[in-house]
Amino acid sequence: MKNLTADVVVIGGGSTGAGVVRDVAMRGFRAVLVERADLGQGTTGRFHGLLHSGGRYVVSDPESATECAEENAILKRVQADAIENTGGLFVTTPYDSEEYADGYVEACRATGVPVEEISVAEAIRREPRLHPETKRAFAVEDGTIDGWKLVWGAARSAQAYGATILTYHRVTEIAHGDGQVQAVVAHDERTGNDVRIECAFVLNCGGAWAGKIAQMAECHGVDVVPGAGIMVAMNHRLSQSVINRCVYPADGDILVPAHPVCIIGTTDQRVDSPDDIAIPRDQVQQMLDSGEAMIPGFRHARAIHAWAGARPLVRDSRVSADDTRHMKRGMNVIDHLERDGVKGLLTIAGGKLTTYRLMAERIVDQMCEQMGEQRPCRTAEEAVPGSESGKMYTLSRRLAEVEKKTPGSQQIICECELVTRAKLEQAMNGLQEFSLDDVRRQVRLGMGSCQGGFCASRAAGIAHETGHADTTKANELLRKFMENRWIGLWPILYGAQVRQCALDNWIYEGTLDIEHLPGEEDSVAEEEVVVR
Repeated sequence: MKNLTADVVVIGGGSTGAGVVRDVAMRGFRAVLVERADLGQGTTGRFHGLLHSGGRYVVSDPESATECAEENAILKRVQADAIENTGGLFVTTPYDSEEYADGYVEACRATGVPVEEISVAEAIRREPRLHPETKRAFAVEDGTIDGWKLVWGAARSAQAYGATILTYHRVTEIAHGDGQVQAVVAHDERTGNDVRIECAFVLNCGGAWAGKIAQMAECHGVDVVPGAGIMVAMNHRLSQSVINRCVYPADGDILVPAHPVCIIGTTDQRVDSPDDIAIPRDQVQQMLDSGEAMIPGFRHARAIHAWAGARPLVRDSRVSADDTRHMKRGMNVIDHLERDGVKGLLTIAGGKLTTYRLMAERIVDQMCEQMGEQRPCRTAEEAVPGSESGKMYTLSRRLAEVEKKTPGSQQIICECELVTRAKLEQAMNGLQEFSLDDVRRQVRLGMGSCQGGFCASRAAGIAHETGHADTTKANELLRKFMENRWIGLWPILYGAQVRQCALDNWIYEGTLDIEHLPGEEDSVAEEEVVVR
């Protein structure tokens, strides 16, 4: 067994864990982050991409609204490279009562959320596809955020301060004795080896899995409720700004422009396991109907992918255990010394991706207090690597980068997302043993209209050509990647998408005979969420 030593072990490689390890490392502690899969592969990589202005929660959860408004401004400074400053609109559609809108501005001002009521004519000028019978419109400071870029930015910042990031390491034990955490044991899913990390403190940032992680230290009853939501990506941007229905938070009331596509979401239902979430076809239809209410003709666009994620909600005694829609979105830090008599273990759950930096500050502050240390948080002042210029992402950025080069010098591997060969190779070189899904999370390979139909085989060929994979491995990379892309296609096989899937099937089954290419036996898709 390999042995490491650290002051702090952070469990969980989503946005919260990445933010926590960055904060810990910046305060001068020796830190190790342990994640069972790739960074951002859980809830963080399975959301609609919204950087909240706070406008959604001004009535339902005022404290969360204020936190979102404050963190929105901070993230636009310190993680500009991961954010597109689209702005947002809250609109009262012809199908919505104006009662909620009547008190909306006052609620925003009470919570510190910047807002301006604009005329319907101005709203339609900004967003010509809006329903022409829209009744009222409010402009807010929503944006969109690339969850993977955010997570990797925080992780690289942590590494620059000396932190160690261990992906594909599944925690199997939190060793403790005499009421004190002593070590974390993790299994390397790729090599089969184990590693023991001696430490004085463990910060449990496992999100929807936090309860199971706490049980490894014999801390039971951490009631984190997985609130599952589905999202559907459409094949192009039907709006240039975030559009929200001006109603009490409900299903399918947010439309988010994300890179070259847009995302409609989301539902909210309790599930037993965050690893097993269904995407029922009736919920897909519900999302499409909701999009139609905001953007007439929404259904005529092509749905290209459906997925689900699980919010890590803290059990709220004021509402039913199954009513995840009305559970508070605020963060909660659990002190296991006070609660379970185990020193050196804190769990955090709840919160939003928008407030991930604040969540990290809160739990690390509490850790420092328990350790008797006075080390201030600096994450709100220092930009992560890649965001030092303060320039936010724009949709045209990748095209501009390609056009700056000598014509013909930039081979385009993924036309949908404008992934060049240079960017693809850079991502592969920066990873150790990888899957094409790991590469996808770095550069968005195969996430556009064809869902890997044209670029996946090219990427597998480049992995082989550059020496990252032999023939057998390259075949397996391709097969697994396409399996995972198809998981998100089964729930939306209708209309034009059927023709696209038929074309992809002809390419990979009819021409390449992908199922019979020489490769590793018993190929298993990597996706953590199973679609039934």
